[in-house]
Amino acid sequence: MAEFLDLPQAALARPECLTRRELLCRSGMGFASLGLASLLADEAAPAAAAPAYQNPMVPRQPHFPGRAKHVIHLFMNGGPSHVDTFDPKPLLEKYAGKNLPTDNLRTERKTGAAFPSPFKFKKYGQSGIEVSEIFSHVGECIDDVAVIRSMHANVPNHEPSLMLMNCGDSTLVRPSMGSWVTYGLGTENQNLPAFIAMCPGGYPIKGTENWQAAFLPGSYQGTYIDTKYTEIDKLIANIRNDRLTPAEQRRQLDLVRELNRRHAEARHAEAPLEARIFSFELAYRMQMEAADAFDISQEPQHILEMYGPGTQARQILIARRLIERGVRYVQLWHGEGQPWDNHDDLEARHRDLAGQCDRAIGALLKDLKQRGLLDETLVVWGGEFGRTPTVELPQAGANAGKINGRDHNHYGFTVWLAGGGVRGGRVYGATDDFGFQAVENKVHVHDLHATLLHLLGFDHTRLTYRFAGRDFRLTDVHGQVVHDLIA
Repeated sequence: MAEFLDLPQAALARPECLTRRELLCRSGMGFASLGLASLLADEAAPAAAAPAYQNPMVPRQPHFPGRAKHVIHLFMNGGPSHVDTFDPKPLLEKYAGKNLPTDNLRTERKTGAAFPSPFKFKKYGQSGIEVSEIFSHVGECIDDVAVIRSMHANVPNHEPSLMLMNCGDSTLVRPSMGSWVTYGLGTENQNLPAFIAMCPGGYPIKGTENWQAAFLPGSYQGTYIDTKYTEIDKLIANIRNDRLTPAEQRRQLDLVRELNRRHAEARHAEAPLEARIFSFELAYRMQMEAADAFDISQEPQHILEMYGPGTQARQILIARRLIERGVRYVQLWHGEGQPWDNHDDLEARHRDLAGQCDRAIGALLKDLKQRGLLDETLVVWGGEFGRTPTVELPQAGANAGKINGRDHNHYGFTVWLAGGGVRGGRVYGATDDFGFQAVENKVHVHDLHATLLHLLGFDHTRLTYRFAGRDFRLTDVHGQVVHDLIA
C-alpha cells in the first residue's frame, strides 16, 4: 500500500479526486511499483508523456515522391460488362446463339450460348483504342487512359468481390483503400473529411463496410454523402446548428475538448477516443466550408453544361470541387444496391446507366486536365467484376424468363486508370478471344492495389498497421506493382 500511503494529504482528504479505477489500480499495484522502481533505477529518465490528442489527419509524406496526391474512384457497382464497354470481342458475332468452342466457365448462375455485344465499338484518339458507343465521351479522352483488360478476382459473388476490391480481403474485416490512403497521407484540408463516399439514394451492397476503417483509427473511415439531395442540410445531416451561434459552439467545443483532454491523459493511444475528439472538431469546421464545396451553382454555366444534367453529373462535378479543396480520396458509387447488375435487359440498362455518367466522366477528365489537376489526381473506373460473354439462362424466380442478360464474371474484366502518373493511351493485358477469362498479363485486384499505392508514393509492403500482434497491409501478403502502367 506504499503508493497509496504516499498520496498527498489533499487527495486523501478529498476522495472524489480519485476514480474507483485509479484507487484500485494504485492500491493493488503499489508493491509491484516498488519492485519495478528499483529495477529501473539505473535507467535513463522516462520520456515525456505522449500528448493526450494528436490530429491524425496532418499531411504526411509517402515513402517516395508519388505523382498522385488525390484519388477519384468511379465505382460502377453491380459489375459492368467489359465486352460491352472497353473490351470488344468481334468473334462473339460468329458464335451468336451458338455454344462456344470451349466449355463455359462456372459462374454464379448457368449460362448458354455466345451473346455478342449489342453496341458498336469505335477507335478513338491517336492510340486507336476501341471503346463502346455507350462511353463515347470517355473515348474522346482515351489517350489519357490506361485500359486494363486482364483484371481478375476470386469469386463471382457481389459481397466478397466488393470487399476484395475495396478492402483487399473478400471475407475478413479489413480497412478500405480510402482509409489506408488517408492513414498514409493525411489530408490537405482540415475543414473537410479526408475520405468521402458518395452514393445517391442509399447504400450499395455491404453498405458502410465498403468504406470502413476497421482496425485503423476511426478518423480514417469514409464519410458517406447521399447525393440524391441538393440542399446542404440534407446532403450532410446536422451540418448547421440552429440553436447556437458559431462563437457559442466554439466555446462549447472548447469545454468538451478540455474535458476530453483530461479524460485522455490517463488513457494514452486510445484510438476510439481520439477519433471521437477529431469528429467533434471536424464537424464544427465543416460548417464553414462544406456548404461551399458542395454548391455547384457557383460553377460557370459552360462547366455545368460540359458535365450535363442529372445526379451523376452533379456528384462527379462535386468530386472535382472536393479534390480542388484538398480532399484526399473521393469514391463515387453509381447508386443504391447494384445498378450495373444486369442479368436481363442488358442492352437497355447498360445504355441507360452509361448515359447517366459517360458525359460527366469525360468532362471530369477534360476539366481536371485543363486545370492542371489530372497529373496529381488518380482517376479509377470499374466495378467489382465483369460479366459473361455468354447469355444467362433463366431460372425459377430469376430473369422473369428473359434471355438477354449476362451473369457475373470474375475470371476476366476491365478497369481503367487515368491521371496521377498513369501511362495513358494504352491497353494492358487481354482476355481470351471471347472475353471469358484473363489470359495475357493478368492483373489481380491485389496487383491493382499495389499499383495504385505506388502511384501515390507508397511501397505497398511497407504501408502497414500493427494490430492483434501482426502488421497488416492493404495487399495482405500479395500484390505486384504493374510498372508498365506507370508513366
